[in-house]
Amino acid sequence: MNIDVETSGAAVDYHQLRKTNQPLMPHRLETISGDDSLYNIYPFHSLGAGKIGSGYAGLSEWISTHRAVMLDGYAGIFWNEIRKELDDLLRESGRTVEWVDMAGYLKGEAETEAMVAPFMGASGSVWGTKADLSLSDFYRRDLEDIEPDGEADLTIIYGPGAALAGWDAPVLYFDLPKNELQYRMRAGAATNLGSGKVTDNVTMYKRFYFIDWVVLNAHKERILDRITVIADTQWQSQVNWMLAADLREGLKKLSGSVFRVRPWFEPGAWGGQWMKENIPGLNPREVNYAWSFEFIVPENGIVFESDRYLLEVSFDFLMFAESRNVLGRHAGRFGTEFPIRFDFLDTVKGGNLSIQCHPTLDYIRREFGENFTQDETYYILEADRDASVYIGFQEEIDPARFRRELEHSQETGEPVDIDQHVMCLPSKKHDLFLIPNGTVHSAAAGNLVLEISATPYIFTFKMYDWVRLDLNGKPRPINIEHAFRNLNFERKGKRVIDELVSKPCVLRKDEDSTLYHLPTHTDHFYDVHRIEFSKEVEIETEQVCHVMMLVEGSSVEVIAADGTRMAFSYAETFVVPAAAGRYRLINRGAGVARVVKAFVKY
Repeated sequence: MNIDVETSGAAVDYHQLRKTNQPLMPHRLETISGDDSLYNIYPFHSLGAGKIGSGYAGLSEWISTHRAVMLDGYAGIFWNEIRKELDDLLRESGRTVEWVDMAGYLKGEAETEAMVAPFMGASGSVWGTKADLSLSDFYRRDLEDIEPDGEADLTIIYGPGAALAGWDAPVLYFDLPKNELQYRMRAGAATNLGSGKVTDNVTMYKRFYFIDWVVLNAHKERILDRITVIADTQWQSQVNWMLAADLREGLKKLSGSVFRVRPWFEPGAWGGQWMKENIPGLNPREVNYAWSFEFIVPENGIVFESDRYLLEVSFDFLMFAESRNVLGRHAGRFGTEFPIRFDFLDTVKGGNLSIQCHPTLDYIRREFGENFTQDETYYILEADRDASVYIGFQEEIDPARFRRELEHSQETGEPVDIDQHVMCLPSKKHDLFLIPNGTVHSAAAGNLVLEISATPYIFTFKMYDWVRLDLNGKPRPINIEHAFRNLNFERKGKRVIDELVSKPCVLRKDEDSTLYHLPTHTDHFYDVHRIEFSKEVEIETEQVCHVMMLVEGSSVEVIAADGTRMAFSYAETFVVPAAAGRYRLINRGAGVARVVKAFVKY
């Protein structure tokens, strides 16, 4: 769906086009300097001077040097606004312009709906199956017959998939962060690919996740080497852009040193107050913060800086261009999918998460088309004195009775005495609880959980949600049938203590540092270490990517072998790619610094 911009020049109220309490990332920083001891919600990587252009004027000057250009890009972009801004400037310069709108070549909505229906799952379900379609499937065949207008000074084809036209012309790619796409979706300002319908948020997100993002990401990868200019369109009436050659150089450097993605944050039914009270820049008027997309890279971006201008690209650009450098000896296994995620679950002064489990590997492959499953761990970053975690079943669990009580609660709204069925263990800072697929679990109130997990992140089968409503006053979906197809009832009693609570052991110790192994479950393909040191420690990647966080201390600095230096504060996630080789961690605070490191173990 395109947003029509008034040709009279009247301003569009951008706040009506994004439904969120979160501010936009600034397109330009007031100053580069900052306090490295404070969490930064807009981390960036500097490219040097003169690399990022700002505004449509400079972009139109670049475009005007060509006879034809293809403006390709992602879903959710306000293409009519881009066309108006560029058209006004190009015509002012005396150029005659012929515009070709990709939307005019889309298949009809009924045909598109029939095409995507097999991947949308059951009506009312929050899951579908990843599509095996391509972006070209959304367009009519006569798209291939479009040719630039020989009489106009300039012909511009624009919209998602513009490069499918196959012209001998530059490709300009307009990107949009996933969080901003969802804010626009929730406001009814962005709809699904090939559709003008505004439906409920659950259905639209499902369509994005299982179909639109799949085909758009694959198209982006296919045309990567053809892109000449990359633009960031998250602001209204403003665009920042750069040459793709400079982007590739920036990505290459990141893939051999250290980087951090831009996080984003969401409220939820059980959300807490720790992030609101401790992370500067978040809207303090938000009701709570339940999640941080700290490092959930299907939805995160990487921000570059030049002359204080910021430009964000989706994380998959890095993986499409440099997956071997990033993943090292595991690149063959995971390809361009990044295997590990870090995120926060905030229940401090909040509520309990739902009682839930995640699918087995066979189930997630068969039912949803994922390549690996949602194996998780809970690392306790902060905890109230009486905090706890639900994990595993009581020794005398009766599965049939448990199911009857869950179904009765769903039908009547009566609460379930969960402690009769599920074990509840006390939690304290630095505990690690292991949640392989099929394990019943929940974080109770009073925790800030660092979830160290495999990347899949939406496949949560909720069995019980404490008889509460979501922030919109509606019940959250309950998935008892899915859960009981995956629950492992052998994880109970003593086995829970023995197998699902990590037992740290010392791997190496010297005068200034100690390396702990926090063993994960045999089902987990990733492992966890914790490095404790007073001054500094040197680490070798051994051709394995390291995902890390400072879990105690105020600030650490990473010095990569190529000389790159970056500082990170408490609770910030950072990544050292496999190709970085050797790097140093410097403790910039008083006392002992503690850093968690997750990595693929086999």
